[in-house]
Amino acid sequence: MKKDVLIKSVVQFLDDRKAINIKILDLSKLSTISDSFVIATGANRPHLKSLFEGLQLDLKSKGLFDFDRTGIPDSGWLIIDIQGVMIHLFNEEQRNYYDLELLWKDAPQLTFEV
Repeated sequence: MKKDVLIKSVVQFLDDRKAINIKILDLSKLSTISDSFVIATGANRPHLKSLFEGLQLDLKSKGLFDFDRTGIPDSGWLIIDIQGVMIHLFNEEQRNYYDLELLWKDAPQLTFEV
């Protein structure tokens, strides 16, 4: 799957499931760890768990099985890494604490119509 199609699919999934403050950062010219970050916040622990588990099922339903994942909902930060796209799902407290948008402030923010 092309990277822009993958990102749009992830953003659409997160938007449909009421993820909060979805951001897309283009790191392709700034880092070798990932080409893009998708960052979103869950409203609470069950919502965060639902986003994390649901997104994995959605990726698999599209034939995308080769991804890494880490974290547990209680940690407040879950990551899915697929095809150069790192999806960060946070609770509000952890998102504010780690502030990836500030850490990667030089990365252009991308937008997709959903």
